[in-house]
Amino acid sequence: MGRQAYLLRRLGPCIAVLCGLLVVVAPAQAADPTLATRLGEALAVPNVDPARTAALAIDLRTGAVVFERNASLSLIPASNQKLPVAYAALALLGPGYRFHTEVVGSGSLVGDVWHGDLWLRGFGDPTLDPADLDALAADVASWGIRRVDGAVVADESWFDARRTAPGWRPSFYLYESPPLSALVVDRGVYRGRVSANPALAAGSLLRRSLEGAGVRVAGRTRTGVLTTSGLPLARDVSEPLADVVRFMGRESDNYTAETLVKQLGAVFEGRGTTAAGTGVIRTALGDAGIPLAGVRLADGSGLSGLDRLTAAALVALLEAGLAEGGLRDAFLQSLAVAGINGTLEDRMESRPARGQVIAKTGTTRTASALTGFVRDRYAFAVLQNGRPISTYWARIAQDRFAIALAASS
Repeated sequence: MGRQAYLLRRLGPCIAVLCGLLVVVAPAQAADPTLATRLGEALAVPNVDPARTAALAIDLRTGAVVFERNASLSLIPASNQKLPVAYAALALLGPGYRFHTEVVGSGSLVGDVWHGDLWLRGFGDPTLDPADLDALAADVASWGIRRVDGAVVADESWFDARRTAPGWRPSFYLYESPPLSALVVDRGVYRGRVSANPALAAGSLLRRSLEGAGVRVAGRTRTGVLTTSGLPLARDVSEPLADVVRFMGRESDNYTAETLVKQLGAVFEGRGTTAAGTGVIRTALGDAGIPLAGVRLADGSGLSGLDRLTAAALVALLEAGLAEGGLRDAFLQSLAVAGINGTLEDRMESRPARGQVIAKTGTTRTASALTGFVRDRYAFAVLQNGRPISTYWARIAQDRFAIALAASS
């Protein structure tokens, strides 16, 4: 959709939605002719290379570019990488999509004894917790089962077995994200530590829940792949995807982002891999008319040093998120609110930006970024790279940029 056609369609709905998220303000006044100068000055900080800084801001009401610098420059996005993930997941799966986890019995029930195994099958739910396992165990017990002469077998085959994503530094494993798996309970925490085998840990936790529900299991917990249909005994469903994406975006949660990438690959390509999922995301971006020159998607979290985005792509992505009514609310609510919540809770805590800027942050050793909206007036993106990047000065520049926009809206 062209920008002018899009503006004609989105102006009214956008105002209504953003007013629900932000403080209601008086109508904006005419554009400030000195705004571009002030935005340029905002980005002028020590220890941040202008040649490796990209910024773009547009007026959503007129479509005019109010500031542009290196908008097509391909840069490491840090956690701004989560924005394409949020958009694609919401657009393709839908805000109401729910993950599921199931217990399947292979064997038969004779009296109160299950002769065979109980399979705990994971399908990518990043929110699964011990209370969910307790509910699954209660459902199993409701069949009248009091003893299992086989074992609890954990099946994580919905995703591949790779525990990290391409381009991650070794130190990211366990410290920046739990091991990636289609079957993870309580973010992989087992006996007070993050387990390197999250599926086996999940199976052990289910066994404990079963015993709490009065079901004794004879065999030792193990992992495996269910190759028969079996008998469905219990099923758990997650909260809606809109809630999952909101947590991922506002808190910049790496694990959730990586799980969503693999889920997209599993659902739409039949392969629960990072490569399949990023391919699905790239196609979704292209279908939405987002410029893909200079864009490289290696993971979902932005931890990978192989990721690349442009300011032009990010702003177009923001526009696409507003343009699609079915996902607009969920997309906007995934952004942190300046001075109020998420990763912006302690930034821009005063007027005019407090409560008026909603954005996605991004920070790694080599990149810093801020992309989002100022009220219903502006969409903007700022990307800065360095080796290393000065996080302190980069954030000052980003905040000054957003504050200048807020002051003129």
